[in-house]
Amino acid sequence: MTDALVNLHGRLLGKPAEEQVRRYALVAAIVGFVIHLTLWFLYQAGILEVTTASTDLLDSPLDSLYTPFSILLAYEVYQLIRAIPESFSTAVGKQFEIVTLLVVRDIFKRLSELEFSGDWTVDSELKLIVVECFTFITLFTTSLIYRANSSTETKVDFKNNDLLNFVQNKQKIAVFLLATYIVMAILSVSSWIISVSEGDGSVTRELFFLDFFTVLILADILILLISYGYSTDFTNLARNTGFILSTVVLRVAIGAAGLSSMILFVMGGLLGIAVLVISLKADEFHIEDSDTSEE
Repeated sequence: MTDALVNLHGRLLGKPAEEQVRRYALVAAIVGFVIHLTLWFLYQAGILEVTTASTDLLDSPLDSLYTPFSILLAYEVYQLIRAIPESFSTAVGKQFEIVTLLVVRDIFKRLSELEFSGDWTVDSELKLIVVECFTFITLFTTSLIYRANSSTETKVDFKNNDLLNFVQNKQKIAVFLLATYIVMAILSVSSWIISVSEGDGSVTRELFFLDFFTVLILADILILLISYGYSTDFTNLARNTGFILSTVVLRVAIGAAGLSSMILFVMGGLLGIAVLVISLKADEFHIEDSDTSEE
């Protein structure tokens, strides 16, 4: 069973599979963009008729950006699952990349709906867009910091066999998470299609991502518990716990609305940066202390 799951991980989440998924995602994003833009044109020309409640994604040509960004988000989730066996910090960095794209998608949607009254007053919608742009910069910076340190891990005192077993356990979790992701994606798309047929075509961050981040948190906790079975190093435990805490904050932010969600996204980004920087500094201190002891 173990060998079968490990082999399945290689077939579904290995480098060859990742290259194929990336090509399919790019093609799907381009095709989805063209189809969405075509639907907008047909709706504006009066050829396509939809119910009033389902016109949220056909009001502006900017709405057509929603489809390719959603497809790219789906690809980023796949990349996140691939990163789980590699390292905790790499997977967390992928989480921030996902929420960064979520915020960008919301900004495009809000910009497509923005209307100016012609006076000098700054309404609440414009203020929220400014806050969202600041949130995007914070999350984007966080993603870049994690990407720059993606190959850096706190040194854990694993024996060779223990390290192999630990990586294989994470690969098994990644396979189960991929299966869960596929099922959740199918259910989310199906429920949205049913909603559209009933006259409600609204799309929000909560669709799919709220439930997925809940499952992701449970997977992170499971990995944390498994790692503690191989090593009781407090620094590593506290570090990974901090990463999970930042994921919990991001999950709450996805379910929040308005200014509250942006504050939580920024808090999650700052928390993620703080945990990473402190753990790297602690690792450097540990290395210097070891070298001093040897001398």
